[in-house]
Amino acid sequence: MASSNPAHLTQLYPISRIPMSRPLVWLSMGWDDMMHHRGASLAWGALVSGLGALMLAYERHPYFVAAMTSGFLLLGPIITAGLCELSRCRDEGEAANFEASLGPLRRNRHSLVEFAQVLLLISLLWFALSASILYWAAGEIAPTVTATVWGDVMRHLSPYQILLYIGSGGVLATIVFVLSVVTVPMIIDRHVDAGTAMRTSARVTARDLPAMLVWSALVVLLVAAGFATWLVGMVVVFPLLGHATWHAYRDLVH
Repeated sequence: MASSNPAHLTQLYPISRIPMSRPLVWLSMGWDDMMHHRGASLAWGALVSGLGALMLAYERHPYFVAAMTSGFLLLGPIITAGLCELSRCRDEGEAANFEASLGPLRRNRHSLVEFAQVLLLISLLWFALSASILYWAAGEIAPTVTATVWGDVMRHLSPYQILLYIGSGGVLATIVFVLSVVTVPMIIDRHVDAGTAMRTSARVTARDLPAMLVWSALVVLLVAAGFATWLVGMVVVFPLLGHATWHAYRDLVH
């Protein structure tokens, strides 16, 4: 009789070791998928670019950047699932378009929402810390609309406070990365619960740490390039990373 223990279920999925250069192959394969599903992929990228524009609108206000990051982490798994579904369909020889990429939202809604809730909980910790830093610097947690739109809250922060703010965001990003390396594609491909997928993702990160460091560096560089082009580049960067995530999963989990 099969065990119902999620920790036991995680062990049913063996993981592989990969060379440090393998993430470059994932990007190459992701590019091929994006070109194959150009319209649907770029539509997802445009959606992400629109969300990112909200972050840029308040880029000098740490409180609202934290709020927008929380919202993005809630929606991110849903958007990534659509791109992974396009790659899955191509691997399986199935025709797919933007409407078909919404399939995981119907089939795996519970697990995807569960994963999004975990990410949201983590980001809320950063949200609370950001509010504390702002209160420490400016003596208020909720600045006025005028101060938000026309002011520059960042100039009230000391270098130490800015470092603390960025450092807390880095810790958040690291935790999110560890929990999400293969989580979304595993959910849509194997229909596992979010806990099983996240534990597998953590095991993958620990087993292939050198390659994961390369992969995380590539993700950071590409996302930074997307923001540096005022989100125009993000229309391409996000679908590229989403498709590459599918190929990372196929290499890492068996």
